[in-house]
Amino acid sequence: MKNLLSIQSLSREQILNLVQRTEDMKRNRGNYSSQPLLHQVWALIFSKSSTRTRVSFETGIRELGGSVMFLAADDIQLGRGEPICDTARVLGRMIHGAVIRTFEQKDVTEFAEFSGIPTLNALTDEEHPCQILADLFTIQESLGSFEDLSVCFVGDGSCNVAQSWIWAAARLGFSLRIASPRSYQPPAKLLHIAGSHITVTEDLDAAVKNSKVLYTDVWVSMGKEQETSQRLTQFEGYQINDRVLASAAPNAMVMHCLPAYRGKEITEKTFEAYADIIFRQAENRLHTQKAILEAVAQDAL
Repeated sequence: MKNLLSIQSLSREQILNLVQRTEDMKRNRGNYSSQPLLHQVWALIFSKSSTRTRVSFETGIRELGGSVMFLAADDIQLGRGEPICDTARVLGRMIHGAVIRTFEQKDVTEFAEFSGIPTLNALTDEEHPCQILADLFTIQESLGSFEDLSVCFVGDGSCNVAQSWIWAAARLGFSLRIASPRSYQPPAKLLHIAGSHITVTEDLDAAVKNSKVLYTDVWVSMGKEQETSQRLTQFEGYQINDRVLASAAPNAMVMHCLPAYRGKEITEKTFEAYADIIFRQAENRLHTQKAILEAVAQDAL
């Protein structure tokens, strides 16, 4: 695996291997037999703000022996209109890998093509692969396996997190239910390609029924702030709360990729009741990022 550009690009075997390696990374943190990024310099190129993604990648790169530089888009010529292919060809001659958090999926793909160095998608408008790999590890860590898994995603079914969940379900074969207003449901073409494990509905109660994992995200994603008023109206009723939880499977997990806006996509009471899972989910971003970094570094040798 030279790059991680999307969940779609991964095979079932690659996903399961990364989940297993994440377990090793978490168990052995601070006691590594090797540092696969030793003497390497990695760049974090971010056009979008970040807390968990930035901190987990900077920490992970350093723990694996590498050095890291953070480059906001406005810090480099990308912010003045330099083509991504030119930036990629320059950086590819100087650094050993890049982690990119931006808007367009094609920018990450183009950077990987023209730089020739390992490139990781740290979030685009289309996919959020690192988040979903960490989520899958958190589920396995909590439930023991993906057998008979049913995940209910509540909220914006067309957002990057939901789309990555669609590909995860397609690759691993678990049941994914997406409860979303009609105008925010995933593209029909994507659902057709992904396969038969995904159900999309406006009926939140039907989607949640007997689900083992309830998952939500913010109603207003980065870059969609101008739609805030419209979205708050459209998503009213698509909230994880006590009433919704009553229909889920016994001992169901509640997950949130953060940041959370209590009182909107999830109530304060529900968030705090499942805070241990949610913040363990956030912590697992670090261990997952390290598993991904190790995998691409080994492939680059």
